[in-house]
Amino acid sequence: MKYLVTGGAGFIGSNFVHYLLETYPDCEVINLDKLTYAGNLENLKDVENDPRYSFVHGDIADEEIVNKIFAGGIDFAVNFAAETHVDRSIGNPSDFITTDVYGTYVLLEAARSHGLKKFIQISTDEVYGTIEFGRSSVETDQLLPRNPYSASKAGADRLAYSYFATYGIPICITRASNNYGFYQYPEKLVPLFVTNLLEDKPVPIYGDGKNVRDWLHVIDHCSGVDCVIQNGVDGEVYNIGGGNERENIDVVDIIFDHLKKPDSLKTYVKDRMGHDRRYSLCSDKTMALGWSPSHDFEKCIRETIDWYVNNKWWWEKIKSGEYLEYYKKQYVDREHE
Repeated sequence: MKYLVTGGAGFIGSNFVHYLLETYPDCEVINLDKLTYAGNLENLKDVENDPRYSFVHGDIADEEIVNKIFAGGIDFAVNFAAETHVDRSIGNPSDFITTDVYGTYVLLEAARSHGLKKFIQISTDEVYGTIEFGRSSVETDQLLPRNPYSASKAGADRLAYSYFATYGIPICITRASNNYGFYQYPEKLVPLFVTNLLEDKPVPIYGDGKNVRDWLHVIDHCSGVDCVIQNGVDGEVYNIGGGNERENIDVVDIIFDHLKKPDSLKTYVKDRMGHDRRYSLCSDKTMALGWSPSHDFEKCIRETIDWYVNNKWWWEKIKSGEYLEYYKKQYVDREHE
């Protein structure tokens, strides 16, 4: 089977490429990635010479490149490509609309023209918006995105569904919760805080730190997507949650405890605009397909921390240049507002 994985040099995409190559010995994987700031081919150094794997440097919004790939025959397309960081979307929504919505349109048009067995649109729990304590989002809930990132993902999510309803393209949509694991760009909570603490730098905690997220190991996300590819019903949405709801401050405390760092390095900064208080997913529908998360959070969050401890070569070169400018604007300057 031939897979097109878009955004395959990013955090989740690169883990999915690894997952496919390890799970299916006879598969072929094409990785289409624009290599924006969060795309990193070093995530895939160990498979770059695998004859089953190929890389195409390109933008999902580039119709010529996308159509050329689809014309070669694709069985499964999995669209991870997206601008994903909420903070960046607040400062510059344009890139998110272009990649997340228009780029998805280009892929869907190529799928319509050339055909395939299944198109998986990767969405997010953030499309549901913030939810009250005590219940979890189900796939039929109203979508109430509250920032440009989640709005762009909701738009792409529904655009994908429209291509099933209108043109009969075999499409499934997955909505996953907060991922953690190896190769995550250090603007997200876990790698940001771990790498800061390894440099004895303070960590920026938004507001009171009590926002709640459901944590999902990236490999459990990959296996969930694979389960939907194999067993999902066309036109359906499937939640993929980890079942590990934690206040952000609790995750921060685990990191501090594991690295044995002093609380004096905790810095509370002005809260993010439109910061959703809680996300929570009900994954019963996906579990009915035969999937369940298998990674224990308490164990695997510490393994993840240790990975960043032992792979400074990977993240030290990232935390320079553009990253430093963004970090100063986003966190350091915010301390003084």
